[in-house]
Amino acid sequence: MKWGGLSGDPDAGNTPGMVCGHHHLHSTLARGMGAGAKAVCLLMRNAYEKGRPMSKRRPPLSPYPLRVLLGRIAQEWETRHRIFDMPTGRFFHSDPGLDLSVPVFGTRASTPVGPAAGPHTQLAANFVLGWLAGARVFEMKTVQVLDALEIDRPCIDMRTVGYNTEWSQELSIEQSLREYVKAWLLLDILRGWEPLRPSLGHPGRHVFDLSVGYDLEGISSARMDLFIRTVLDASEVIDELRPDIVPPFAGWADHLFSTRLVDSVTLSTFHGCPPDEIEAITRHLMTTYGLDVTVKLNPTLLGHDLARQIVQDRLGYRDVELDPGDFEADLQFEDAIPMFRRLSDFATEQGRTFGIKLTNTLVVDNRLGRLPGEKMYLSGPPLHVLAVTLLDRLVDALPGLFRLGSNPGPVPVSWSAGVDRENFPSVVGIGVAPVTVCTNLLKPGGYGHLSAMLAGLGRDLHTHGYTDVAGWVAHVGMEAELDGLRDAVHAYAMRHTWPDELRRYTALGTAKRLREVPRLLETWDCVSCNLCVTVCPNDAMLHLPAPEAIAGVLTEKWQYFCLAELCNDCGNCVTFCPEDGEPFVVKPRLFIDPERFAAEVGGRYLLTRSNGNLAVVSGEGDEHLALVTAFLDDPLGLPFRPQDLSSTGRSPSGALSP
Repeated sequence: MKWGGLSGDPDAGNTPGMVCGHHHLHSTLARGMGAGAKAVCLLMRNAYEKGRPMSKRRPPLSPYPLRVLLGRIAQEWETRHRIFDMPTGRFFHSDPGLDLSVPVFGTRASTPVGPAAGPHTQLAANFVLGWLAGARVFEMKTVQVLDALEIDRPCIDMRTVGYNTEWSQELSIEQSLREYVKAWLLLDILRGWEPLRPSLGHPGRHVFDLSVGYDLEGISSARMDLFIRTVLDASEVIDELRPDIVPPFAGWADHLFSTRLVDSVTLSTFHGCPPDEIEAITRHLMTTYGLDVTVKLNPTLLGHDLARQIVQDRLGYRDVELDPGDFEADLQFEDAIPMFRRLSDFATEQGRTFGIKLTNTLVVDNRLGRLPGEKMYLSGPPLHVLAVTLLDRLVDALPGLFRLGSNPGPVPVSWSAGVDRENFPSVVGIGVAPVTVCTNLLKPGGYGHLSAMLAGLGRDLHTHGYTDVAGWVAHVGMEAELDGLRDAVHAYAMRHTWPDELRRYTALGTAKRLREVPRLLETWDCVSCNLCVTVCPNDAMLHLPAPEAIAGVLTEKWQYFCLAELCNDCGNCVTFCPEDGEPFVVKPRLFIDPERFAAEVGGRYLLTRSNGNLAVVSGEGDEHLALVTAFLDDPLGLPFRPQDLSSTGRSPSGALSP
């Protein structure tokens, strides 16, 4: 096999398709900026626009090994005081004068916020980024037995509110398991890593919450059973990963890690799951695995007429079409009320806890023409108003059942619906815990919104003279009582009928025009807005300063790359890119896995090692090879260590050696 001219022993010297560090000429770099670059970009762009994939059948994601993740953390921290491209300015630094912890079933999480089950809790590095920004509750992406789904792309559209068409894990069950265990190890290691302490303070405790779906047959299948049992005792997987704990973290290789990742599970009922199935799954998870169970509710519980009135009439989303059939197929409000009582009683008998979560996304007809398929799922600001209304109705129908505010009811309530930095303190104030976020993290600023939310909550506590969340919840409840209202939930729901409060949730309030620059996105020298980096949930877009070695060749200080194995083509970077183009296609696509690199076509670059140095192998269309190579030697260049990557040596069979 021969890729981009690579042949023979790389330790004997370079070949036309492989360039190592220390071997680049300014004249060669200049030639790399010719007209061919634009032609290749257009060819790749046209392939995507015509719906023709850039490669043959391939997995949507290829997770990085633990050694690569730890090596990248060490490299970036040493050279630029970042972790996975996140600057310390976006880290959450705990305030020793504030206790932001909240109860999460039988334990406490040191902050009330974290990413919801979705694109931000699928890869191990995602957990690290959320944790650095202050997340202490992680709802793992929903895992189900059907783990080879073909999801059409793009699958995310966040230009105004939020729409998506993806709904469960994109990895195999076994890959998902390893990613969650890797995340567990990474957070434990970083929590005890002294170099981070000045930037984080005392991080405190974090909690993982399992998420599964969607029917009893699938959840009780042999593969799902093994998956759940392994997250309850991950000792074998942890021991398999120990050799990957590399310097400067090698001292952790023999650390006594906790082997139980979760004590709770959230059941994603999604759309169309019948009531008896929900109840049977909940009982199964409690009795078979001894887990506390939260049932994630769908906003369809409000009924078609009320949901349509809120979305279209009150909020003005006239282009959002709700199909009555989707509401009829879901759990009905009149069935939910007695079911919640039965499950609460059953949980008490089992010595477990039953909780509810508001809410899942809202299924709507796909009339916008931006995403594929007949249906899509609405999130963001309008979902917030729907969820507030639903919770108010549930509390009214089931007095004393829910653990909200000063009410010691047996059923805790968690939240995930349109949370942002403005409403986060109010949501925490009504007594729900935890509060998880997805849509807001897919907007510019990304994971940094979490630290901003916590900073806002801290300011509100300081302003009103409280030092913990419990005091803040009591304060919000007391204000509702003084206003003569039933409780804080009802007060919050009433606020969302006021025009001034409601305005920012309306179609008019969310119709912000995205920045546009009327020019074609190029491989190099874009406007350097950094939006593609912050809106990517997988940290697949990387920005680096242009090396001094190519001063005068490139114009802009910052240049952008796509870590292709972490990119699932969700399309979110395309939405926010102000130029006309697809960053994940146009920017240099980098690989570290030789097999994944070999399976792709088009312009691409394999990062590898040769003679103990970083090296790069190009695929076809290598106009940019010399420019990509210039980022190998620079201290602020590509954040990988050669010892963590595969070698470019070839065995007699012609395969790349490990």
